[in-house]
Amino acid sequence: MIIGVPQEVKRDEYRVAILPVGVEELVRRGHRVLVQAGAGLGSGISDHEYLAQGAELVAGGANVFAEADLVVKVKEPQASEWPLLRAGQAVFTYFHFAADRALTEAMAQSGATCVAYETLRDERGRLPLLTPMSEVAGRMSIQEGAKYLERPQMGRGILLGGVPGVAPANITILGGGVVGANAAKIAAGFQANIAILDVNMDRLRYLDDVMPPNVDVLFSDRHTIREQLANADLVVGAVLIPGAKAPRLVDADDLRRMKPGSVIIDVAIDQGGCIGTSRPTTHSDPTFIVEDVVHYCVTNMPGAVGRTSTFALCNVTLPWAIEIADRGLLAAAAALPPIARAINIYDGGITNRAVAETFDFDYNPQFDQ
Repeated sequence: MIIGVPQEVKRDEYRVAILPVGVEELVRRGHRVLVQAGAGLGSGISDHEYLAQGAELVAGGANVFAEADLVVKVKEPQASEWPLLRAGQAVFTYFHFAADRALTEAMAQSGATCVAYETLRDERGRLPLLTPMSEVAGRMSIQEGAKYLERPQMGRGILLGGVPGVAPANITILGGGVVGANAAKIAAGFQANIAILDVNMDRLRYLDDVMPPNVDVLFSDRHTIREQLANADLVVGAVLIPGAKAPRLVDADDLRRMKPGSVIIDVAIDQGGCIGTSRPTTHSDPTFIVEDVVHYCVTNMPGAVGRTSTFALCNVTLPWAIEIADRGLLAAAAALPPIARAINIYDGGITNRAVAETFDFDYNPQFDQ
C-alpha cells in the first residue's frame, strides 16, 4: 500500500502524522511511505530523519494526495485540500464532523473513506486515539487559563495559587473525563480551588478517590453550573459525546453571572463547543470577549506543543495504521471492530450514527458494531 503523509495546512498546526520509526515499520512490511518535504519540521523532525528510514520525500501536498492509497493526517482536510481527495482513497485523521456540516458534505461528495481517530473505540468503550490529545489539551487548558487571567490579557489579574493571605483562584471544570481529569491535576498542583462537574456518579466517585483535597467533585445540573459560574475565575469546558456535537451547558445569558475578567477555555470547541458564546479561534488570535468574559476557543490546542503532541499521537495511531496498511481497510474493519467504528463516511454515505443525526442525513449502518 502507498501511505501518504502531507504537511498540515491548518493555521498554527505544527504536528505531523507519522514519526521516523513509523516509516521504518511500514517500509519493513513492504509498504511505500510518501512524506511531504518539511512535514515534520514543526515537530522538530527533519526530512533527513524520514529519508534515513526509507521514506520517499515528495514536493507539495497535492503530489502526496495524488499517489497515496491511505492518507494519514492530524487535522481534518482543509478546504484547499478537499479537491485533492478521490474515490477509493482512505483518509485517517481527526475529523470532528459534528462540528462542521460543510466538511461533512465535502467528504461525502469526494467519495473518499473517512476514518476518524476520535471515534475509534475499543471493546471497553475507550477512545485510544483521542486520549493522548485530550491529555495534552486538558493540561494546556490550565496553562492557558493562567495566562489569560493576567490583567494584560484582559483577565481579572488573578494568580491561580494565590499567596499567603490571599485566596487562590476558583476553577470550575465541566466534565470529568480525560480532559477534565488532566485539567484538575494540573490546577491542583497550582494550589487553586477546583470543582469538577459530571453526570456520571461512578466517575465522580473515582475522581473523589484519586484527586487531592483541593478538588471537589459535584453532580452536574443547571443549578450547580449556574452557582459555579458565579464563583469561578476560570471555567474549562471539557465535555464529550463521541462523534456527536458537544452539549451546550452554558448559555449566553449565563455569562452575566460571571465576574468581569473571568476566563473560559472551551476545549470542546472541536465538537462545536459547550459554551453558547464560543466560536472557533486560532493560536494566532486565540481569544475574544463576550459580557466581559475572556473566551479561549482554539480548535487545535495540542498543535501549539507540536513535538510533545506528535510523539503522543503517533505512539497510539501507528499500530492501527499498520493494521489498515497490512490488511486493507475493509478487511481490517471486518476483523477489528474499533476500525469499523472509526469509519464515519464510506462511498458517499454517513456511517456514523451521531454524525448523521447531527445533520439529519441518511445513516448507513454498514460498519455499525
